[in-house]
Amino acid sequence: MAFTEIVLLLIAACIGFAVLARRLGVPYAVILVLGGMALALVPDVPVVRLDPEFALAFFLPPLLQASAVRTDWRAFRSNLRPILLLAVGAVIFTAFCIGAVARWLVPEMPWAAALTLGAIVAPPDAVAAAAVLQRLRLPRRIVSVLEGESLINDASALVLYKLAVGAAMAGGTLAAGGGVLTFLALAAGGVAIGWAVAQVTLFVLHRLNDVMLETTTGFLAAYAAYLAGEAAGVSGVLAVVTAGLLFGPAQHTLMSPQARLAGTAVWGFVEFILNSLVFVLIGLQLNQVLARIGDRGAAELAWLAGVISATLILSRFLWVFPASWLPRITATKDGALPPTGREATIVAWAGMRGVVSLATALALPMDFPQRDLIVFLAFCAILATLVLQGTTLEWLIKTLKVALPHHDGGIDPTEAEARRAMAQAALAEVERRLDDPLEGAIAADMVAEFRDRAGHLHRTAANRGAAAAERAARRRIRLAALEAARRSLLFHHATGALDSEGLARLERALDLEEQRIRQVLGDERTAAQKAADAMRRRSLLQVSGHA
Repeated sequence: MAFTEIVLLLIAACIGFAVLARRLGVPYAVILVLGGMALALVPDVPVVRLDPEFALAFFLPPLLQASAVRTDWRAFRSNLRPILLLAVGAVIFTAFCIGAVARWLVPEMPWAAALTLGAIVAPPDAVAAAAVLQRLRLPRRIVSVLEGESLINDASALVLYKLAVGAAMAGGTLAAGGGVLTFLALAAGGVAIGWAVAQVTLFVLHRLNDVMLETTTGFLAAYAAYLAGEAAGVSGVLAVVTAGLLFGPAQHTLMSPQARLAGTAVWGFVEFILNSLVFVLIGLQLNQVLARIGDRGAAELAWLAGVISATLILSRFLWVFPASWLPRITATKDGALPPTGREATIVAWAGMRGVVSLATALALPMDFPQRDLIVFLAFCAILATLVLQGTTLEWLIKTLKVALPHHDGGIDPTEAEARRAMAQAALAEVERRLDDPLEGAIAADMVAEFRDRAGHLHRTAANRGAAAAERAARRRIRLAALEAARRSLLFHHATGALDSEGLARLERALDLEEQRIRQVLGDERTAAQKAADAMRRRSLLQVSGHA
């Protein structure tokens, strides 16, 4: 079977697995891995072999850059100490705990290889916890720390991974003193190259002024930063993260609104495809791995996997709680309150491993000492955290009552105030033009709309309870008006009065307007409203002549 057909079939399978995971209410990564294992049992399924260097270089750069671009730099900087304690301290501590236990369980495993296993499974993945965190209103500090940790811990773990792999392949050991200096040199070099790639990319983006080219340049920058860092012998991962952190604030000023909208859709698609393929590919290869280590016996493999998984979960607790006590011992300059025991418990339990650990396990050289056993143990540890922690994290958050209550008005007070200030600024600008001899008449036609919007947002900020009903009514009226406009548009196209290009342009304008309405006024649709939306879509199909 051709490579192209295999990839397309795997993507189709990923869609089915993701739908199944959503219906079962479990992390879709679990279904993807198990689905990959099930696919490997199907007769005549071709064996998928990935080049280790290709696996790491292809999957990681876009995923890392996407996480970095989304990072809130201000929240990241204000929580830098707890982030670094987790992203560097916890990663190194976990890696050495796993390495020591693996060396004790498997004496014939070289110390550098055991430490490699530790570096593979050490970094938690925020993507695995994102679905749970998005459904609940957690304190912003917890979310910022977990997101910041997931951004930096990949870099620190992969620098340690690179050192350990090099030592294992050379048949040596990783000296503590030399390892620290090498770690710092690799990190500093990666940051420098990431900064340079970001500056070149921002210079190019400023002059493109084209949606497709801007989006493509963003993808190229991710791979350019990683490959340049690896070619220079430093951390390509930190190069990607650094570039992404610089792209994050710049996207709001350099990129056009159309480019940001298109980029969000494209990057979301790419993240889903890459994440899904990694999980399925590891599942496909696990049966081959088990066949090569089958001489150890099922009982021994289960014992090894259980002890490594338990060590992985326990080591995070052993680090998080003492680290959370540090602000109580040393005074904080910003006067921030130290984390509570319940918050520390959530941070410690949100340690699901994910795509980075899978990608680094796949990237081990084929002649690496104890490679198959390491891949198996890494897979079991990842699966254990996804199943055990991923399926119970929401329950734990609700049990500990860490989540913040939802506001009656449906909009966060700080967001409501920001919207009110934006509306007032826009209104002031329109009113300023009323006396202009050229634009005054046009401004007079527009000022009523801007005053209405500013007045509504002012009432929302002042009285959120009464504003909920008004917002719902506004949403119904505006969406009904958009629906009527869509019916008219589709009728014109169906009768031949409008060509396809005109249809696409006008439909995009309606889509953007609906998106704005749902963002400003909320998207609080009940089951009955969703059913009504489905009926309206069927009526639109009839108008367009496609039903």
